[in-house]
Amino acid sequence: MIHIRRAELSDAAQIQRVYASSGTYAGTLQLPHPSLDMWQEKLRHFPVDDVLLVAIYDGVIVGTAGLHTEKKQRRAHAATLGIGVADSFAGRGVGTALLTELLEFADNWLPVLRIELHVFCDNAAAVHLYQKFGFEIEGTHRAHALRHGNYADVYSMARLHPRQPLLPLQQR
Repeated sequence: MIHIRRAELSDAAQIQRVYASSGTYAGTLQLPHPSLDMWQEKLRHFPVDDVLLVAIYDGVIVGTAGLHTEKKQRRAHAATLGIGVADSFAGRGVGTALLTELLEFADNWLPVLRIELHVFCDNAAAVHLYQKFGFEIEGTHRAHALRHGNYADVYSMARLHPRQPLLPLQQR
């Protein structure tokens, strides 16, 4: 069974191992060979308004999902989503478990109307996962990121809150 919780500083070594998986860093904008110091520093200075969850299977962290809120006032209703799953756990429900919990958190506890992400166009499994949760492709960014020596395209995807929250005056 997969257990989801917030990431802690003591998780740095296990998160570093997740992102050392070749499929994980190739599917994200992470670079190969992440250091433990880099992950400790990231977790130490993780913005308090953002959320980083870890997926744990049999006591081992096998994936992460983050929600990064926009800091500009006019974009405060939006957040960016990122997920990474260890290669050995791809296709085993980790992404679904992380996304379920992260979206429940965003929809019920944060003033987030819009969640955005980028996903490599050739990552059919990830595109399918996001579409299963209501994300829609809004466009294609050509030559968005360098990956394996080639520039790769990404889809820009987004999801609006399924029950667009009413403002207090609208609830009367």
